[in-house]
Amino acid sequence: MADWFSPAQLFGYVAFVLGVGCFLQTDDRRFKWFMAGECVAYVVHFALLGNPTAVASSLISMTRSLLSLRTRSKWVAVAVVAANIGFGLAIARQPSDWLPLTASCLGTIALFTLQGVPMRLLMLCGTGLWIANNLIAGSIGGTALEIVIAVINLTTITRMLRQRPPEAA
Repeated sequence: MADWFSPAQLFGYVAFVLGVGCFLQTDDRRFKWFMAGECVAYVVHFALLGNPTAVASSLISMTRSLLSLRTRSKWVAVAVVAANIGFGLAIARQPSDWLPLTASCLGTIALFTLQGVPMRLLMLCGTGLWIANNLIAGSIGGTALEIVIAVINLTTITRMLRQRPPEAA
């Protein structure tokens, strides 16, 4: 049974707040800033939970969020995906260790190659992988965060689709 108020879980709750803020954003730049903050909280959270692949994935995700604010270079995206795979090969011990790493790869592709609704749809796929990882890791705040993120992301996608001007016939 997890301690709901342990330091590890408290950082999970901080990630929760930042993650909710992230996926409420319709502006891509603000989305990326909030995501970087969420990743910092996740690094501490998963370090305290003893999940090194989630720590590595969160560090890489933080870095890629910050890099994606400066560039949309496909080469940078390839380097970030390669770093995820490299960390995975070095520290993954079981199949579930690849869940956060794969989610980070999907997020990288989304942040560097997509924008708007398509970016958020691919991020939603990564959210599903994070839900599975967090359930396995015993992350209360992380699991709650990713479930809420999925709902908020779907709501934001719907808002964005409704805000689009009607296309010319």
